[in-house]
Amino acid sequence: MTAEPTASTRCGFVALIGAPNVGKSTLVNALVGSKVTIVSRKVQTTRALIRGIVIDNNAQIILVDTPGIFAPKRRLDRAMVSTAWSGAHDADLVCVLLDAKAGLDEEADGILSKAASVAHEKILVLNKIDLVPREKLLALAKAANDRMAFARTFMVSALSGDGVDDLRQSLGDMVPAGPFLYPEDQMSDAPMRQLAAEITREKIYQKLHQELPYQSTVETDSWTERNDNSVRIEQTVFVERESQRKIVLGKGGATIKAIGADSRKEIAEILGVPVHLFLFVKVRENWGDDPDRYRQMGLEFPKE
Repeated sequence: MTAEPTASTRCGFVALIGAPNVGKSTLVNALVGSKVTIVSRKVQTTRALIRGIVIDNNAQIILVDTPGIFAPKRRLDRAMVSTAWSGAHDADLVCVLLDAKAGLDEEADGILSKAASVAHEKILVLNKIDLVPREKLLALAKAANDRMAFARTFMVSALSGDGVDDLRQSLGDMVPAGPFLYPEDQMSDAPMRQLAAEITREKIYQKLHQELPYQSTVETDSWTERNDNSVRIEQTVFVERESQRKIVLGKGGATIKAIGADSRKEIAEILGVPVHLFLFVKVRENWGDDPDRYRQMGLEFPKE
């Protein structure tokens, strides 16, 4: 059931676009006040349009956390970039995130050029302001606004929360009038099965971010709510080669056991009930060329 429409409510989709590692996922989590997207040191961790849902007074803000926009090399890369731009074109508002420390580098420059084609109102968000002197921030804000007409400019630190409340309130004021699209207690429309898989994938990256190539994925195979109020979850970690499977398992299964313990703890915190998590590691060669895998991740399969 969605909330009853009233004359005073506002609701809209806000797309966050930016280069990899600019802090989009961290900002979504800060705005929502709960973890809804995977955050990792490894670039390209957000693969699909996982939405965070924020209620601010009488406004519902539906955040579309798009994959980082970068120069695509593989089929999976092209799918993510295409998804990111479609998310921007479909939203009511677009937040262009820049890394204040990196400034207007080549990636930021490319994003500003392409964002100019998005018809919606655009908001500039300078993130990681705690790492940059104020004079440099002001110069960066001016340079970006000279490049493109932004409706508003915000300076935030998604990590510390500095400036996040002001951004949340302004987004609430700027989304169009209309009824809420989601129940008020629903923070994300990403199914819990998908979120649980994302959490496990994050733990894999935290443990193996240098040893394991980017192309690994996690799928939640079963989700059983038991009579004792606990949840039993089975997940499979897919890698492309046997050598990668050995890395994920670790000596005597120690690595996968540690990954499972970390993931289980976090999933249990989010669900508020005990969790029994069972992880399996399988080789699925060339999964990056399988259209079914893309559909499961919420991505369009690029034809070439």
